[in-house]
Amino acid sequence: MKAVDFIEMEEQFGAHNYKPLDVVLTRGERVWVWDVEGRRYMDCLSAYSAVNQGHCHPVIRQAMMDQAARLTLTSRAFRNDQLGLLYRELCQLTRSHKVLPMNSGAEAVESAIKTVRKWGYQHKGVPEDRAEIIVCANNFHGRTITIVSFSTDPAARGGFGPFTPGFKIIPFGDAAALEDAITDRTVAFLVEPIQGEAGVIIPPEGYLRQVREICTRRNVILILDEIQTGLGRTGKILAEEHEGIEADLTLIGKALSGGFYPVSAVLSNSEVMEVLKPGEHGSTFGGNPLACAVARTALRVLVEEGMVANAAEMGARFLDGLRRIDNPLIKEVRGRGLMLAVEFFPEAGGARPYCLALKDRGLLCKDTHTDTIRLAPPLVITRQEVDWALEQIAAVLAAPPS
Repeated sequence: MKAVDFIEMEEQFGAHNYKPLDVVLTRGERVWVWDVEGRRYMDCLSAYSAVNQGHCHPVIRQAMMDQAARLTLTSRAFRNDQLGLLYRELCQLTRSHKVLPMNSGAEAVESAIKTVRKWGYQHKGVPEDRAEIIVCANNFHGRTITIVSFSTDPAARGGFGPFTPGFKIIPFGDAAALEDAITDRTVAFLVEPIQGEAGVIIPPEGYLRQVREICTRRNVILILDEIQTGLGRTGKILAEEHEGIEADLTLIGKALSGGFYPVSAVLSNSEVMEVLKPGEHGSTFGGNPLACAVARTALRVLVEEGMVANAAEMGARFLDGLRRIDNPLIKEVRGRGLMLAVEFFPEAGGARPYCLALKDRGLLCKDTHTDTIRLAPPLVITRQEVDWALEQIAAVLAAPPS
């Protein structure tokens, strides 16, 4: 079958809730993927940072196969021999006290929302059903009804109401706005260290330190959504490390399994997590032995193979190369580690035509918020591969695509 046949099947039988580039992939290795007709591409999206360790990492793949041959699922009605090990290794790596395992990133966000609300009622004395969580404009935390209730993206909200109450929206990167928004009913502030879907928006230097001080002083739980930024993407295990802070709750997912299996987690201090009692929250698949074995190995290779340091080094090289591209239609180039973006002025006609032109040159990336190209290759990318990618990008950005 040819690519056009697969595309026609998707269009005929699938829901039209995505608008992907028309490339049909069939195989991947490290930073490279191949389509059904044998063409090779560099993946500069990494499944939205889910394959930080590279496509089909052989060590993670073997761990998955070995565990799948032994035991895959018990539910949490029984214990398994992988869950406690994952808990310990995650806590040691991230300096956390407790771990709540889930499956998708959105489930981790929902779990955090439930947990901090209950903490507010039990520990802060907020009246029942009156808890309020502060979030930022242009956030992206998932697509469940509760999460899109505090989105500012019209496409995410349109036609999906009624929405869940209990959220207050403030500008991103504005610590004074957070201070002003806090009331006696505020239980938490939920924020991305870098806004990924919004176009790799990096807050001002010192913002997270200010946020940490405000939340501590005002007795508000700080929740950092590190589902995209975490596990090496920014050149640190967690993006919070760039400002030397620790959140009360940290959300991770995506790269937690190296792209092999849906795994997410809420990392917490003991005070917040202890409010959850048996029967109050859970997941049939959350913490299953297959997920835990895969996640343990994904974390191990991330550290042992030096991927975090490589993300810092190659990210700096990539960012410098992007900033050297001379195109008057480029508004800004920004990034941290291997989380990068090129934003165009509106008169450029949008970022998608550039993404299509890059696809034709063997490089896959994705436009976001109309005018921005997001670039996030796997953390195993080499110096030579970064230079190759820059050559393709520079060639495409030298002139507006036809």
